[in-house]
Amino acid sequence: MFGWTYFDGTGDEVGGSMHFADEESAEEWIGACWQDLYENGVEEVALHDHTLGRRVYRMGLGPE
Repeated sequence: MFGWTYFDGTGDEVGGSMHFADEESAEEWIGACWQDLYENGVEEVALHDHTLGRRVYRMGLGPE
């Protein structure tokens, strides 16, 4: 299972996504929803592999 954790501009965790069966599904979802998240104050996200208990990667949503 994979899921996204949301972070605000100060790096504080502010929520998370539903869980997805695989990494590809999670990435497709964030590709479709990132703009709405950014407009609502989410500036970074981290993808987690909950099965292995590890963070896959973290990335910013806004302009660099």
